[in-house]
Amino acid sequence: MPVLDHFHPPLSIRRHWESLHATWAVGLADAIEARLPAGYFTEVQTHAGATGEIDVATFDEALSRRGTKSNGAAATMTTPATWTMPAPTLTMPAVFPVGFEVRVFSTTSGPTLVAAIELISPANKDRPETRRAFAAKCASYLYQGISLIIVDIVTDRLANLHNETIRLMEAAARFLLPQDKTLYAVAYRPVRRGEEEKLREEIDLWPVMFNVGDPLPVLPLVLSQEHSLPIDLEAAYVEACHRRRLP
Repeated sequence: MPVLDHFHPPLSIRRHWESLHATWAVGLADAIEARLPAGYFTEVQTHAGATGEIDVATFDEALSRRGTKSNGAAATMTTPATWTMPAPTLTMPAVFPVGFEVRVFSTTSGPTLVAAIELISPANKDRPETRRAFAAKCASYLYQGISLIIVDIVTDRLANLHNETIRLMEAAARFLLPQDKTLYAVAYRPVRRGEEEKLREEIDLWPVMFNVGDPLPVLPLVLSQEHSLPIDLEAAYVEACHRRRLP
């Protein structure tokens, strides 16, 4: 099935691209999960900007702890002093990347992120600060030795986020994609090679460029020195399109 243009009419007014991306991410995770060796698992993450998660919750138990004494008198409790967080000294503008992401974890020494697949969204490409934020996220993965695949089928924004990442990492110009190629997928593998006294830290790249109407590639997702998986982007994309009843 050729790549469709989900971001211009007629398809963009018939279906929301977010639904396709979410279904595609889940399909990729399911396909990966079925082939993972023991000790690995996947998770799908959807980031809608600056999200908040509760790690420690505080409940008001004052009412539930009030009772009656054995003689029928009301029991009283001392209310602990409350603490009010001071106003911040400074507030810095920030951009939190939006995205659809598949993560692969190793459980060998506790859940450890070893690989990720990023499906680029229009919000990642629409202005300089969001492009920098996405590039910083990708560079952070690679600097931590986390394998990465990024996939860009967004047709209504022309920025190339692979190139943004390469420039942020100050790599040579030969690693850039042609600026007029805005649909692409790239796999990255951070690796150490050589003896300890001559250790080389490198990143292997598998870039593939395509156009609307072309099939999507199969790219490697490296989990460790011993394990890697072929990621069939096309198969998961076709399944997602069928599930969303796209032509």
